[in-house]
Amino acid sequence: MAQAQAVVQPWAELVDLERLAAWMDGQGLGGGPIAQVQPLTGGTQSVLLRFMRGGRGYVLRRPPAHPRADGNKTMQREAQVLAALAGSRVPHPALIAACADPQVLGAAFYLMEPVEGFNASVDLPPLHTADAALRHRMGLSMVDALIELGDVDHAAAGLAGLGKTEGFLERQVPRWRAQLESYHDYAGWPGPAEIPGIAAVADWLERHRPASFRPGILHGDFHLANVLFAPGSGEVAAIVDWELVTIGDPLLDLGWLLATWPEPEAEPEPLFRTQPWQGFATAEELVARYAGHGRRGVEHHVWYEVLACYKLGLILEGTYARACAGKASREAGALLHAHTLLLFRRALRRLERHG
Repeated sequence: MAQAQAVVQPWAELVDLERLAAWMDGQGLGGGPIAQVQPLTGGTQSVLLRFMRGGRGYVLRRPPAHPRADGNKTMQREAQVLAALAGSRVPHPALIAACADPQVLGAAFYLMEPVEGFNASVDLPPLHTADAALRHRMGLSMVDALIELGDVDHAAAGLAGLGKTEGFLERQVPRWRAQLESYHDYAGWPGPAEIPGIAAVADWLERHRPASFRPGILHGDFHLANVLFAPGSGEVAAIVDWELVTIGDPLLDLGWLLATWPEPEAEPEPLFRTQPWQGFATAEELVARYAGHGRRGVEHHVWYEVLACYKLGLILEGTYARACAGKASREAGALLHAHTLLLFRRALRRLERHG
């Protein structure tokens, strides 16, 4: 029996259901036992549990067993943003309640409303597989969701202190260059010599940086794997995984979407393999949608895409460095390193195309 429980409930040591129920009692959230507990999977390392109590559905989110040092703070930031988005037009999971006290479950956590939707980076349902028009709408709907997020008055929503906007763009390249240098601390990492154009990309970004920007909410990791789509349409049902959220330049979210948008004519994507891809909006259509409906100019969209390639590539290289030192899966490290190389090749193509 113990062996079966270890397989079926790997989350049990991280979420004590009796303690959770007692805390929920204190919040006036349902009554009786917690039932129908189902772990949810996705691109996040956090623990996600869907369950029922008192006839109502909940989703719990808490840090993993070995969180980063700021794991509790991250949970609180996520909950703060979801609370601030209540009543907005941004598709997001509705916050139910949050707990900052790590004594309850061993870490900060929060409860949100379940979202009925699917992750297109995992699989497309038959309806969307068969309808190219629905697939086309999915990309445009992602841009529409970004526009709504960028239009939120973050100060009025109580999020003015969530990030430091002064010098935000100026900090980007130095911040991530320093991150790259820190990987030399991992024994076995061969260094950045294999990454194509790493110095040229950084130099171009510094020389072509936009002079100014209008601050707003920045999701920080906006791509196909971090949205859920409505089962019966091409609309975004919710933007998820808010762990990198801050106040910054929302155009970087557009750049991130472009940097991760598959390019079938270029080279196979090791991470984003949604099929069939035919029918999805092109990158040019995504930019045009943002330009036509958003209130931010997109004349520097290439700069934001190249910055996203640079930043994401160096984040992924960190897992490769840890894998070289035996501190992460070698298979995962090799996969993410391959994507880092792809991102920098993409960035170089943008530089070549746009001078």
